[in-house]
Amino acid sequence: MSARTKARKRALDILFQADVRGEELAIMLATEAKRAASEPAREASWLYARDIVDGVIDNRDAIDEQITTFAKDWSLQRMPAVDRALLRIGTWEILYNDDVPTAVAIDEAVELAKEFSTDDSGSFVHGVLARIARSS
Repeated sequence: MSARTKARKRALDILFQADVRGEELAIMLATEAKRAASEPAREASWLYARDIVDGVIDNRDAIDEQITTFAKDWSLQRMPAVDRALLRIGTWEILYNDDVPTAVAIDEAVELAKEFSTDDSGSFVHGVLARIARSS
């Protein structure tokens, strides 16, 4: 598994936990940063995970607007928390990270949705992110 794939999983954990616990994302990120400082072997995945979460924090309103616009008939609150977090990660990568090809951002989000969410989540995440990518 690549360092970026591991980083996306870490970012997913942070976004998901903050969402489910109702905690500020910045606080969850700070907590994870403390833990990461004691795990130098995982530094490569931590650095990109932090970039993702910082990017979501900095662009959250625009990201959520894109998701809401292209998630046909689904409000953010109605989505499973895992899907919501993956859509935020994928949208950030598509719109704000030129280092990641759009197809890679979509594929990675879909694979994580298949692994960690519902049976229908992979196709749902793919559809929303593909529409966002086409519009950008």
